[in-house]
Amino acid sequence: MTLNVYLSGEIHTDWRERIVNGVAALGSDLNVRCDAPVTDHAASDDCGVAILGAETDKFWHDHKGAKLNAIRTRTAIEAADIVVVRFGDQYKQWNAAFDAGYAAALGKALIVLHGPDHAHALKEVDAAALAVAETPEQVVQILTYVQTGKLPG
Repeated sequence: MTLNVYLSGEIHTDWRERIVNGVAALGSDLNVRCDAPVTDHAASDDCGVAILGAETDKFWHDHKGAKLNAIRTRTAIEAADIVVVRFGDQYKQWNAAFDAGYAAALGKALIVLHGPDHAHALKEVDAAALAVAETPEQVVQILTYVQTGKLPG
């Protein structure tokens, strides 16, 4: 069985690469396909005006981009078996909170990824998750266990 995993949330660290590389390192033991939002911040912000035309008001500029990104995000979450949502330390990830809620509402298996310092602030998001991990390596271990039944080590 192929697991379709959507990697949502924070875009300023290498957490996605650590998961993708961790899965790849396991070779044929795992059959996991990872998808993600557009992580080029400028492209994500400007996609709406680049495709649909310029806006003089920043609100409408952002609105167009958000709507186009929502098409990609919602489609990917709906196609996913598992949604991993990362909350980082540097920025407020309101979109990540939406993605977690959307995935939970669709009944998707949700893994939330954040450090212990966010545990209180994210307690409601964590309550919707089937697992709360602190490292990308734990996510790889979860995916390994879910797909193969094998424990780490």
